[in-house]
Amino acid sequence: MMDSNRQQKINRLIQKELSEIFLLDTKKMHGVFISVTNVRVSPDLGIAHAYLSIFPAEKANELIVNINENVKTIRYDMGKRLAKQLRVIPELTFHLDDSLDYIENIDRLLKDD
Repeated sequence: MMDSNRQQKINRLIQKELSEIFLLDTKKMHGVFISVTNVRVSPDLGIAHAYLSIFPAEKANELIVNINENVKTIRYDMGKRLAKQLRVIPELTFHLDDSLDYIENIDRLLKDD
């Protein structure tokens, strides 16, 4: 089922704001890059699932745990940024988007022979 236009709009809005929040946060952590690859908000707009691609991959699991532990702060930051656009700020859950690792892996396998 396709997401409604409203959902897609909110997905993009949240993705943009989260990207900026992570950009500011990772400036303090040298050599770490976090990109928000996808956001999917639930039909009732109550929950937003954000998919993150984290570099370097070795730190991904540790960082995703850390991010989920700090979810209240991130949601508060996002709330301040989106207060004018969204009446209700959805709960956030962060997931690792490992599709890039998968692509890199395949790349490596193809180069090895």
